[in-house]
Amino acid sequence: MHEPPAHLFRTRVYWEDTDAAGIVYYANYLRFAERGRTEMLRSIGVTQASMLAETGVAFAVRRCTCEYIRPARLDDELDVDTRITGARAATIDMRQVIRRGEETLAELGVMVVCMSRHGRPARLPPAVRHALAPFLANTA
Repeated sequence: MHEPPAHLFRTRVYWEDTDAAGIVYYANYLRFAERGRTEMLRSIGVTQASMLAETGVAFAVRRCTCEYIRPARLDDELDVDTRITGARAATIDMRQVIRRGEETLAELGVMVVCMSRHGRPARLPPAVRHALAPFLANTA
């Protein structure tokens, strides 16, 4: 089985992302990952705002695990690699890896759920599922 296609988002570590020692504060890896997922959606023409306005649903993180391997530091250029590893009626599983060059800094497992305006799980809109097709290859 081949690894699913990935979306790559590049960002930089700014002063606001770090602690007094110039090391990225652990919660900011979640922000980098969120931006990676958001930019993956943008790359296929989907935004959270338009999805909510047009279909009445949006994504919310249901589960997230993060293994911190090495610290990122002030001014580092980071790559956030986002891959969809599974998709069901209302949820999408993703694997995200944050790297500095070839060095892996953090690995995340994220499940997002499609939610209605009322906070209830909802099916992924067909147009969004179709737009995600390039990233869904080889997933369950």
